[in-house]
Amino acid sequence: MIGEFGNMNVLIVEDEIMARRSLSNTLKRLYPEMDIIGETGSVTDTVAWLADRDNRPDLIFMDVELSDGNCFEIFRRADVRAPVIMTTAYDNYAVKAFEVESTDYILKPIEPEALKRAVDRALARISANAASSVDNGRNVSVETRNDVRKDPEKPSRERFLIRLNDIIVPVKVSDIAYFYSEDKSTHIVTSDARKYVADFSLDIAMEQLDGRRFFRISRNCIVAMSAISNIVKMGSRYMVTASPAASFEMMVSRSKSEDFISWLEGE
Repeated sequence: MIGEFGNMNVLIVEDEIMARRSLSNTLKRLYPEMDIIGETGSVTDTVAWLADRDNRPDLIFMDVELSDGNCFEIFRRADVRAPVIMTTAYDNYAVKAFEVESTDYILKPIEPEALKRAVDRALARISANAASSVDNGRNVSVETRNDVRKDPEKPSRERFLIRLNDIIVPVKVSDIAYFYSEDKSTHIVTSDARKYVADFSLDIAMEQLDGRRFFRISRNCIVAMSAISNIVKMGSRYMVTASPAASFEMMVSRSKSEDFISWLEGE
């Protein structure tokens, strides 16, 4: 399958030298066409590596526990665009891996069979994305309004998993009225007024939502169209009243006001 794309550029994020070497050797044995174009062992080094526009991995293998923190900090500080296969000796990070949309999650020690299954799934995803971005030999343009790719071929998230101590609660996106950030935490409010604290940012949430149903009205709030009760124009801005009622002033940013009205009109 790799042959469809030519050589596959790979980044390995792993702080243990022996584990890094073992993964690299196994990949080269299973997939000779793969090029390991980068190896990092810390959050800081990985963020810096990804910030270099000359570094363009097609696939990333990422250990969860790194020398200066865990890999989820990378997603908060860098633009991670390539599919990610997470590797870890612990199974308690599965929920977070799901939230950042990693392609797969492999427990150490890594078995070649498990690695091959994960890579093949990642390649299938890359192939599907490549196919959806081409229309009769021409690239399909993708809008970026509302801070989200409005690509009809890109599936939006159907649920978020919320961890409450040892309990995992699946929250359906169709039940969510709005998201808001407060005190460096992301909060979810559902249509029946239930509230949850999530372990991902509004940026990550918006990337996974259907831009036709949700709009980010400000840095601190994403609202569902179905939750909007009324809108009051206040100069060049708009105030939104949502149901259930918000505990904060739900104002549309001045820079987003025009797009907000266009979104409501379905344009």
